[in-house]
Amino acid sequence: MTADGEGRGDLRAILEWLLGVDELRGRVTPQERPPVPGTLGPVLDALAVALGQGGAATGVVTALVSWLRGHRSDVTVKVTRPDGASVELSAQRVRLLGDQELRSLVQDAARALDAPPAPPGDTPEDPDGAGVRP
Repeated sequence: MTADGEGRGDLRAILEWLLGVDELRGRVTPQERPPVPGTLGPVLDALAVALGQGGAATGVVTALVSWLRGHRSDVTVKVTRPDGASVELSAQRVRLLGDQELRSLVQDAARALDAPPAPPGDTPEDPDGAGVRP
C-alpha cells in the first residue's frame, strides 16, 4: 500500500490508523528503507497488509475509506496485490460519495482485492471509472 498526496506524513498516519483496527491487528507491517545519510530514522515507503481469509480486505478498505473521509488534504491510497492488481482510493472522490455509493465502493474494492489473480496478459481496465482496478 502506498500513498501519494500533499501531506508528507500520510502513509505513517495511515499506518497508525490501521494499527488501531481490531480486524487488522498483526496484519499491517511498515516497509521501510534505511535513512538517507544526514537524516534521522528510516523512510516509510509502503505498508504490507496480510489479507488472507476472514474479510480482511473489507476491513482494510473500510478503514481506508474512513481515514480518507476525515482527511483534509488530497491524498490517493493505492493498494496493490502481489500479482500487480490494484485498487486506488482518493480522498477527494471519497468525500463526495453518499452512504450507498460508499458501501458500493467498499464492496467493489474488497471484491477486487479478494479476487483470484488474473491470467497473465488479462488486465481489465476500470470500465466505470470508480478507481477500482482488479
